[in-house]
Order: sequence, then structure tokens, then C-alpha cells
Amino acid sequence: MANRRDFLGTVMTGAALAAAGTTATAKSAGRVIGANDRIRFGLIGAGARGQEILKPAIACENVECVAVADAYTGRFAEADKIVPGVKTFQDHRKLLEDPSIDAVLIATPQHLHARHFIDSIAAGKDVYQEKTMAFDADDAREMRNALDGSGRVVQVGLQWNSSGGVQKIRDRVKAGEVGKPTLVETHHFRQPTHGGWVRPIPDGFDPSQVDWNAFQGDAKRVPFDADRFFNWRFYWDYSGGNVFENFVHFAAFWFAVLDLDVPESVVSSGGNYLSPKMNVPDVFTVTMKHREGVLFTFTSMFGNGYYEPGRTCLFGDKGTVVHTLADVFHVVPAGKREELPAPKGSFKNPTPQHLANFFDCVRTRSEPNSPFDIGFRSAVACRMAVEAFRRNATVRWDPATETII
Repeated sequence: MANRRDFLGTVMTGAALAAAGTTATAKSAGRVIGANDRIRFGLIGAGARGQEILKPAIACENVECVAVADAYTGRFAEADKIVPGVKTFQDHRKLLEDPSIDAVLIATPQHLHARHFIDSIAAGKDVYQEKTMAFDADDAREMRNALDGSGRVVQVGLQWNSSGGVQKIRDRVKAGEVGKPTLVETHHFRQPTHGGWVRPIPDGFDPSQVDWNAFQGDAKRVPFDADRFFNWRFYWDYSGGNVFENFVHFAAFWFAVLDLDVPESVVSSGGNYLSPKMNVPDVFTVTMKHREGVLFTFTSMFGNGYYEPGRTCLFGDKGTVVHTLADVFHVVPAGKREELPAPKGSFKNPTPQHLANFFDCVRTRSEPNSPFDIGFRSAVACRMAVEAFRRNATVRWDPATETII
């Protein structure tokens, strides 16, 4: 697990086993789940987000969590509190060997998504893949290659696409209420510095509890660092900062509403002014130019909560859609200015509905609300934003070679 060559070797081994029809893979891939059958799932990555999705997952109808995998054994006791008696593994591949597991939820750090996704597909499991789906364009293509022809159901953890707002706003746009949309303006502000992401080192922490090589994956090799492990969102080696944490949700939502492809070009600028513990910026803007004739902007700020919980405006020549992450929206006709009141007590995270949609699609073999394609497009757009920021230059997408240039 030391480098990309080892990673690809693992992938090829998994693909070869799948083709050969090993017992575990054959049983997982071949099981037909009926409408009343119980779905057995495993969780890969039992940190904060993993536990957040585990709780509503086990509340879904007729499902059962049977195993949890994490590079840090200190999380096993926390998982056991949520699912008493759950099996635990430090190596995710051991979980995938269980032929009774139908699906996996993957909530590991972003740089590990491709590894865990590809191994899961090769093992014949349906996948709920947390966002941002892929760390870079290479990973996105490798994940797509693994998925093609597998017959697996994939839901990407872009839960706002299960809120109902996508279809409602799309219908209003298609009805011509905003005319020709040409600008999407989005914001995500948080009052705490460091985005509220600071994770303290647990009391009594012992580095021997962590499989450091497994955590590093294909990132550059560095000596063990507890801060890198617990606060991985602060480091470019493992994270895309708030681009990968929250911009991706806006991108996926409006890409679905407007049927936008990967942007033609992206520019990004900003800095880190109040959050010195982070490598990633705490104030920045992203501007994406789309071939469909739409300009898409995102502004992120830590240290100020003015735009919380994330107000968005879609501007057309006949009207404007004002939308919030509480899934409240209003269409304002051209020539009028009407502010949407800030929601009070109406914020409802649609993660439970998103997980329920995934399990329903595992049974019916239908396409989920956030399928692989929207995960691919939004992940590449996010990587373009990161590359534009780090290069301090405009980056472009070459659709012929599917590379960022």
C-alpha cells in the first residue's frame, strides 16, 4: 500500500479475483436482493462523518450493519456503542471478504476514496461513497473504469440532491420562469476559524493504534504525525479544504438542476488569514466558466457567519431563484428585488433520505439521486478549483483526454 503502483496492483488483483469468481466475490455479486430482503452493510471509515451516516443508516428499514473497518482501532468502541456487537477490522479488505455483506458505506479521508471504492466494487459490493467522490481526475477515471460493467449501485454522498429541491427548481427553470440562466452565485460562511474542523488528540492516544501506512495510502510518505491523522482536512496531501467539504455540495446540486458538465475553465484566489493551523485557505473564491453559457461562483469564508446556511442565487434574464441549504427557495421575477428571509429552525439535513434512497436502489437496482456521473463531474470541478488556487493560474479541462491542463 506504499504507492500508486501498489494500489493499481491491488485493483488488478481484485479485478482478477472478480473475473475468476472467487467465493466471496461470486456470492456478493450474484445475490439477488428481493423487496423484502434484509440488506447487510459494512462501514469503511468510522470517524466523525462515518458515525454521522452510520446512525441514520441503521435506522433505515430492513437493513443491518454487520462490520466496521478503520485504520484507527480507537474508533471501534465508538462504533460498538452505535451497533452493539458489530465486527471490527483495521484492514478494510477483511471486511470486503465477507460474502454476506451486500453494500458498503465509505467515509474515509478524501485521498483514500479511490482505493476503498475500487476494492469494494471488485468485491461485488454496492457503494455509498462520501463526497468528494474522487481526490483528482486520475482517481475519478480509475473509479469509473472499475465501475463500468460491474452492475454495482453507487450513491455519492451529496445528500442535498435528495432534498427535493433539484427537481422543483429544475421544473421552474424548464418552465422558463428565469429565462436564460447565466450566473450561479453561491456562498458558504462559518463563524469559527479553521471551519470548526479542529479535532483534539484523544486522551491516552497510542500511535500503535493507527495503521499509518494504510492512512497515507498514495500520499507522500512522512513520519507518523498525530495531527495529520486527526486533522487531515488541514493538509493538501489528504484534503481539498472547503472546496471538497462544502463547495462540492453546491456544485452537485446546481450541476443537476442545470445539467452542467465539467467546467471549461476555473480560476480561484484567496488565502489563509485567520486559521494558521491549516495548509488550505480559510477565505477564497472560485469562478467556473461552463460551456453551457453559465458562470458559476463560490465564496467561502471562515471567521464570519453572515451567509450561513449557504444562500445561492441563480440569475436569469427573466428572473432569479434564491435558495438556501434549508431547501427553501423563491423565484423573483425580473425587475423586482425580494429577499428570502433567513430560515429559523427549518434546517433539515437530508442525509437520512439520501441513505434510504441508496438502500431502496440496492433493492430495485435503479439509479440513485446522486449517481456516479454527478460525483464524477463535481469531483473534477472541485479538483480544478484546488489546482487553480495552488497554481495561481487558470486551469482548463480537456474533454478529449479528460485531464486538467
